[in-house]
Amino acid sequence: MKSSRMAHLAACAVLALLISPGARAGEKTLMHCFAWTPIKDATPADWQAFYQASDALPAKIKGITKVWYGKLQSPLHQMGMEGPAAREYGMCMEMAGPDALKAYAQDPYHKTWVEAYSKVRVEGTTTFNILGQ
Repeated sequence: MKSSRMAHLAACAVLALLISPGARAGEKTLMHCFAWTPIKDATPADWQAFYQASDALPAKIKGITKVWYGKLQSPLHQMGMEGPAAREYGMCMEMAGPDALKAYAQDPYHKTWVEAYSKVRVEGTTTFNILGQ
């Protein structure tokens, strides 16, 4: 009985370590991130469609594990982009790796997502990818 309890506690400890944020450090994933300028007259329905399409990405496209999006804490002011043209919103998608990024661009759901995205952003983005070490 005592060894069974110890085995259970050890299994719980291992599980806790595996799901803790520190256990994810150094993962070999890819973060596909971009910032954009919002369309001033995008409707609440346009934004809701974008949020719903974005939330569905991990379920719809293999290799996307998580998405984050929202208003940037500080707008990105790039050369020639001051005031209302500054990048005010951003999104990141965690992907399994570079192959998942290639597959994402070719997936049929990508077109569906872009249709929703195009209704809330001015054409053009600031995009970058981070490769996990």
